[in-house]
Amino acid sequence: VQLVESGGDLVQPGGSLRLSCAASGFAFSRYYMRWYRQAPGKERDLVAGITSTGGSTNYADSVKGRFTIFRDNVRNTVYLQMSSLKPEDTAVYFCHVFHSGSNYWGQGTQVTVSS
Repeated sequence: VQLVESGGDLVQPGGSLRLSCAASGFAFSRYYMRWYRQAPGKERDLVAGITSTGGSTNYADSVKGRFTIFRDNVRNTVYLQMSSLKPEDTAVYFCHVFHSGSNYWGQGTQVTVSS
């Protein structure tokens, strides 16, 4: 199982960013996928999740209405579209899958929201 995140950047408050997570080594289209984030000195928190078909999504209250998770089961990629970004969204963002009884994470991608 391999998850590779990309798309993190420095962005101004109110800006937008799209993160990508390219998955390999497992049957991506069969698995629930999640995005987490971890700010410095804080725990890793769930941001959003999406079912295997993309038909259902869930979001943390802090990002509802601003973030959208979606996936492309042909490209084996899950995305996180972020808009109206706030300084408190600054964190390392991780892609996650629970596969064969184990948690798998990517290396993370840094998102910094600052003027």
